[in-house]
Amino acid sequence: MLLCALAGTAWCSAAPAAAQTQKAIRVAFAVAETGFDPQAIADSYSSTIAAAIFEPLYTYDYFARPAKLVPAAAEALPEVSADLTTYTIRLRKGLRFADDPAFGGRPRELVAQDFVYSWKRLLDPKVRSYYVHVFENRLVGGDEAIAAARRSGAFDYDAPIEGLAALDRHTIRVRFNQPYFGFRHWLTTVTFAPVAREVIERHKDASNRAMEHPVGSGPYRLAEWRRSQKIVLEANPNWRGVRYPAPSDPADAPIAKGLAGRKLPLVPRVEISIIEEAQPRLLSFERGEIDMVDLPGDLATNVLDGDGLKPAYTKRGIELHRMLEPALNFTYFNLDDPVVGGYSQERIALRRAMILGYDRDTEIRVLRNGQAVPGTQISPPWTEGFDPKRPPLQKHDPAGARALLDRFGYRDRDGDGYRETPDGRPLVIEKASTPNATDRATDELWRKCMDAIGVRMTFLKQKWPDLVRMAEAGRLQMWGLGWIHTIPDPDSSYALLYSKQIGMMNDARLRLPEYDRLYEASRALPDGAERNALYAKMTDLMSAYGVWEVGPSRISNWLTQPRLKGFKRHPFLQHRWEYYDVE
Repeated sequence: MLLCALAGTAWCSAAPAAAQTQKAIRVAFAVAETGFDPQAIADSYSSTIAAAIFEPLYTYDYFARPAKLVPAAAEALPEVSADLTTYTIRLRKGLRFADDPAFGGRPRELVAQDFVYSWKRLLDPKVRSYYVHVFENRLVGGDEAIAAARRSGAFDYDAPIEGLAALDRHTIRVRFNQPYFGFRHWLTTVTFAPVAREVIERHKDASNRAMEHPVGSGPYRLAEWRRSQKIVLEANPNWRGVRYPAPSDPADAPIAKGLAGRKLPLVPRVEISIIEEAQPRLLSFERGEIDMVDLPGDLATNVLDGDGLKPAYTKRGIELHRMLEPALNFTYFNLDDPVVGGYSQERIALRRAMILGYDRDTEIRVLRNGQAVPGTQISPPWTEGFDPKRPPLQKHDPAGARALLDRFGYRDRDGDGYRETPDGRPLVIEKASTPNATDRATDELWRKCMDAIGVRMTFLKQKWPDLVRMAEAGRLQMWGLGWIHTIPDPDSSYALLYSKQIGMMNDARLRLPEYDRLYEASRALPDGAERNALYAKMTDLMSAYGVWEVGPSRISNWLTQPRLKGFKRHPFLQHRWEYYDVE
């Protein structure tokens, strides 16, 4: 699961505007990258780049729907014990990292111990991985290793962990203290891709992170980086010999025409720049400078005619690719904040009143031009257990919001049109957001909605990477986010409110024993009605305490130029540049 900007998620890839000696895909991100350490990052922008550099054990078949797990760095699918507590994974032999000075000029084979080291990094308290919850309370010996590191101040990477072992150079064994039904899906993510210890030791910072020097075994390697401006990837000559797959569904044959059987990556160079505003990205697409663009909802009427393209686009051979995103969008309240936080009745009432006061229908109809559907639950679309029949989770009721605020002492005592706190202090809510146009429009809707219920709202404007750091430190009062799922297991969406994830994924900083109990119980269950019932209870608790305003689920609309070949949307794979070709 990957962190993304709530309102302005956008990617574009571009063909060269002028003749070049080498074919290139040009890509524009809406926000700047945070870094490329696979065990330390969580945002979708950085993770998309890292996924091109680092290769995990498994991936999903590019064409198969529903999602089908297939080997990548692994030789075959994992061997799983009958009680689902032990996973044995065999690596392909002869895999190599990209060349790097840390290897002393010698080829560096990828071996099982690299995975053991990389996964230990998830447990290192200094790394502060968002995904420690995958192992926490599950991996045999994992909690003890974390506790020892906290006592000593340093994680011992040489100390054995019973549940995590390299049986030989090409075999990994992972043991859990309970059945773990979804672990296989985590092995498709860049978080579980291997790093080389030599590289990390040489380039790590005080947090044991190596954000600026990625060296992996994937299809690309980092060739150039100017922070927040430009990133250039080039084909990794050491990558294993992967060929473009032949689709099993005849309907996909046109996508693979002329590509099946060719060596990947098809394009040897990817150039990524940061373009924060959506309008310039769309204009670049319309000028033919870029090959694909994710159409923001606020620009949908420029391009779409209902669920299709306007004739001006279809005449040029431009194609539309629509999909309901497997994403959870929400605006959280910081429960440690002295104004909106806490568990008293009046603080819960304040948060719930603000949620009642916000007009999600207008957001969908006006800001997103109908390119979204109401949010109904914590489980995102496409994930296991998502209930398509569940009604919208939250409603717009400004009269009810005003009554709730009155009841709990949030009244306008000085007649200026804005309420004060129950003890008479000015009530001012600060919502964080980025400076882009989409966020500005969302902020204006929030302001109007809060004015209507007498709540004064101000806005903190910062760049995306700065907001991520501030959120982790608990320094934001309120912020809107989206988490894009890269696996069909919804567990991580519920981990966002697990108290042990405070300072990592739990930006709301919720500490609720009942929620924790339900979450821990859900992790021991397989897919099915019993686990889904726990998920429904967790969703209800989140709503009852007013922790999140759950936003709409976005319908993504990708436009592609006729010269872009091999493009197919996948619910759980972000951009797979190695599969794309540009004429």
